[in-house]
Amino acid sequence: MVTDQGGGIPEAEGGPVRHIPVLLPEVLAALEPAPGKVILDGTFGAGGYSSAILKAGADVIALDRDPTAIAAGQAQVAEWGGRLKLIHAQFSELADHAPEGGLDGVVLDIGVSSMQIDEAERGFSFQKKGPLDMRMSASGVSAADVVNRAKVSDLIRIFGFLGEEKQAGRIARAIEKRRAEQPFETTRDLAGLIEVVTPRKAKDKIHPATRVFQALRVFVNDELGELAEALFAAEQALKPGGRLVVVSFHSLEDRIVKAFFQDRSGKAGGSRHLPMVSARAATFTPVGKPMVAASEEEASLNPRARSAKLRAGIRTQAASPGNDLSIFNLPELASLARLGG
Repeated sequence: MVTDQGGGIPEAEGGPVRHIPVLLPEVLAALEPAPGKVILDGTFGAGGYSSAILKAGADVIALDRDPTAIAAGQAQVAEWGGRLKLIHAQFSELADHAPEGGLDGVVLDIGVSSMQIDEAERGFSFQKKGPLDMRMSASGVSAADVVNRAKVSDLIRIFGFLGEEKQAGRIARAIEKRRAEQPFETTRDLAGLIEVVTPRKAKDKIHPATRVFQALRVFVNDELGELAEALFAAEQALKPGGRLVVVSFHSLEDRIVKAFFQDRSGKAGGSRHLPMVSARAATFTPVGKPMVAASEEEASLNPRARSAKLRAGIRTQAASPGNDLSIFNLPELASLARLGG
């Protein structure tokens, strides 16, 4: 299943779960933070990973594209007395913020944060009425722009690929008919239409709007493109022996991370009838298991962890082979620039 927890608010006994860093012990074990090291947290959020890394003795450079997270994190900057540097930037830009000697580690927690979901005015969740926004950076093209302006063929591709929504065609055509009479403005507007077009069946485990909301969020924030560029940037910014740790929450993200580490392992694919052959020097060697998932205990305490997957690698001395996006097989989707204005 491709869907993550982005459509709603994870619940636990006693109410919603907020700001619990996923796979924290496993992340720290893969990163190996220690005094004298500089580690970049590309997705600061509420500062869960950064705080744990700082407590382990390493200094942290933290990025976040969300201005709200940057503002909320200023108290932590003051608390750590110069050991935490917090920067308003996208993680695809992380190489621009690395120290001259390179980084000892990079950690990326991909996707929407629980605090973004919790804020109805951000428009990430269909469970709360708010503007149909979904912009992590609070600027640029919104989900409402996409829903109200994109061609039906583009909506079908967005919903079908980024959400793996089987009813993408029906939903897109219903959106076209409704927006001709009245534009979509709120999360409930869109979720309500989807519920009518594809009613929830007794056997369904998720709300019928989940996949569409995920697809819109991923598209509006160019999450897959950002992730791909961030992996290349980490390769450039890490010093030999530096560690890259990535936690993803749905299969589209994990596919990109897996493809990157496989490509950077120094092995070429070829046919199944021929042995793997060395293509070039590896730029990363694996850390532990190829993939680590959350334990049953963690998943029961924090529902967001249920779909989490961790992959990690250690940077070698080999030169980067360059940024070739073709290794990720990303689809051609509508241009955000064309939908703005």
